[in-house]
Amino acid sequence: GINMVEKKASEANKVLHVSFNQDQECFACGTESGFRIFNANPFDDTSQRDLSGGIGIVEMLFRSNIIALVGGGKNPKFSPNKIIIWDDHDMKSVGELSFKSPVKGVRLRKDRILAILETKIFIYQFSDFKLLDAFDTSPNPYGACAYTAKDDFLLAAPGKGKGQLHIINYETNSSIEKQAHESNVVAIALCPNGKLCATASVKGTLIRIFSTEDGALLQELRRGARKTTIKCIIFDKSSNLLGCSSGKT
Repeated sequence: GINMVEKKASEANKVLHVSFNQDQECFACGTESGFRIFNANPFDDTSQRDLSGGIGIVEMLFRSNIIALVGGGKNPKFSPNKIIIWDDHDMKSVGELSFKSPVKGVRLRKDRILAILETKIFIYQFSDFKLLDAFDTSPNPYGACAYTAKDDFLLAAPGKGKGQLHIINYETNSSIEKQAHESNVVAIALCPNGKLCATASVKGTLIRIFSTEDGALLQELRRGARKTTIKCIIFDKSSNLLGCSSGKT
C-alpha cells in the first residue's frame, strides 16, 4: 500500500517542462500534477501549485503573477492545443488562446505573447490578445524560438526552408532569411542585447553564431563529432559565454 502511494506521489511530481524567466532569476517546472516555481540564486522552492492535472509548458513573465500554461503529460490539466494565461494571485485563468494543433512553445514579453506550433508562429498583443503577426516555419517539434524580452523586439526562429534561420526586427520592420545549417534548426538563442544569434541543427554537432544586423556568420563552435539532440543553448548576461545542453557530452 505504501509503495503504491509513493509511486503515485512520484508520478505526480514527474517533471514535464523546465523554463527560466526572462532575467534568469527564477525558473518554473511543469509536472504531472501542476507547476512549481524556484528562485535560482539563492536556490529556493518558492511556490507549488497542485492543479490535479499535467502542465506540459509553463512560462513566467519576469516575477509577476502572470504565467502561461499549456496542458501536457498523461492527464493534461488543459488542452495541449491551448495557451492559458494564468493569474497566480487569483489562482485562475484570465484568458486563453486556442489552436488547431498542439502548442510546442510559449514566450512572453510585457507587451506580446508568442505561440509556437509545429510549423507556425503566432504573435499576439498581450493587452487584448489581438493577432499581430503569423508566419510559417520548417518542422519545429521542440518549439525553438528566441526573442528579446526587453526594449526593441527582435525574434529568431526556424525559417520556412530546411536549415534556414529567420530573424525579424519589429522595430525596423525588417527581416533576414539565412541558410544556417544543412538540416532543420532545433535550438536558437539570442544574446541579451539581441545582436548575436546562436543556432544548432537536428544533427547537433555544430553551433553557429550569426549577427542579427546583417546575418553574417561570426563563429562556428563544435559540440562534438557524434550526432545528438541539442535541447537548449543560451548566452550568459555578458554575451561572452554560451551554454549548451544535449543528450551526449
